[in-house]
Amino acid sequence: MAQKPSIPKGTRDFSPAEMAGRNYIFDTVKSVFKTYGYAPIETPAMENLSTLLGKYGDEGDKLLFRILNSGDAFSGIEYSDFRLPEAGEKAYNSKALSLKVCEKGLRYDLTVPFARFVVQHRDELSFPFKRYQIQPVWRADRPQKGRYREFYQCDVDVIGSKSLLNELELVQIVDKVFGIFDVNVLIKINNRKVLTGLAEICGFPDKVVDITVAIDKIDKIGLEAVEAEMLGKGLSSEAVQVIRPVLTLSGDTASKLSQMRDLMQGSSASGIVSETGLKGLDELEELFGLIDAAGISQEVEIDLSLARGLNYYTGAIFEVKAKDYPIGSICGGGRYDNLTGIFGLADMSGVGISFGADRIYDVLKGLDKFPARVNSSATLLFANMGAEEVRGVIPTAKALREAGVSCEIYPESGKLKKQFDYASRKNIPFISIIGGDEIANGTVNIKNLSTGQQCSFGKDEIDRMVEFLNL
Repeated sequence: MAQKPSIPKGTRDFSPAEMAGRNYIFDTVKSVFKTYGYAPIETPAMENLSTLLGKYGDEGDKLLFRILNSGDAFSGIEYSDFRLPEAGEKAYNSKALSLKVCEKGLRYDLTVPFARFVVQHRDELSFPFKRYQIQPVWRADRPQKGRYREFYQCDVDVIGSKSLLNELELVQIVDKVFGIFDVNVLIKINNRKVLTGLAEICGFPDKVVDITVAIDKIDKIGLEAVEAEMLGKGLSSEAVQVIRPVLTLSGDTASKLSQMRDLMQGSSASGIVSETGLKGLDELEELFGLIDAAGISQEVEIDLSLARGLNYYTGAIFEVKAKDYPIGSICGGGRYDNLTGIFGLADMSGVGISFGADRIYDVLKGLDKFPARVNSSATLLFANMGAEEVRGVIPTAKALREAGVSCEIYPESGKLKKQFDYASRKNIPFISIIGGDEIANGTVNIKNLSTGQQCSFGKDEIDRMVEFLNL
């Protein structure tokens, strides 16, 4: 019995209708990126593991898909070198062993490969360098609703400038994209320096990563579980009490900044002052001033519990959520000052944001926000009334295609009902039935299948046909 075909969990096939929706998303974000001066690049699906490891934190490293070296990767391996005697005779250091047999991995995101690209091609680039990149990434995560192992990201970054105008530009891009999609979103903003300051004022500056990773889970596991995780990482109950009010802060932007400024200036129980935290608050205040001046139409709020667990963020961090559809974040990003330094190019600050195309697709589908014609593979179907009639149709179809109209000629003559059903299944909005009389008279009849409106044209009146088809 033949094995039933399947695909790996966390991956998906995409039908023509689904691809039409995805391409609508890609085309929309590309058009907005271009209006802000961003240029496209691409990088390989796989990178050297040395490029990827250590950039996403310990939890991120666990989610990297490693690629087994070609050939007999395990040839010559001395397994005794990887034994863990304290864990049992057959226990091995799998992490060390994997590094021996895997030199490459699938990219986890587009930002780290972008930093590698910038360093490798620095002599060819003009800075500030603005790029967008739309490609798939892979994460060995547990598949669930809205979370996939293979998914596309649409990244937009600028590197080589520390100006907060770049952060404003990213907010404007998000505002424009979701305005086109007609989706209401909430843009959340924090600053990684504030989180560093939080670790300092609670008396555990060396625990900033542990604190950030825990806070990043607050929407998933809740406040109590976050506090329990921080205690489990070695923070004292007094330190957790300092952090707690920050995670439940309310009020408008000015009020939140004022309350946090008091904390960073030493008003907490510890009495510790954090200059780093104060710098982060200054940056937030400046950015929100720019946002107010720009007249952003989507809702923007400061969220001082927003963490985003990627280790390379050093300044502003962003997260975007759909307000009317239950799903995780659909965009995220932030400022990174030291990422290229890992590859040998110091003092090159960048900032970027990533649009999660797969989740955006789910939102647009769930809210029925795709335009009516997105799923149409063609605009016009020419019915097949016989061999002689088809020969008369071919020149008209050619002229319409050259004018930019997507059209099909039904390949076989047959019952009109079957041809109408074909147009309906493929969401083709117009049909043209050209029989012997139309051929003799040199006319083309076109019918709008949704409204029933029908018009007749001379076979050379291509511009009039295009105008009718574009209504």
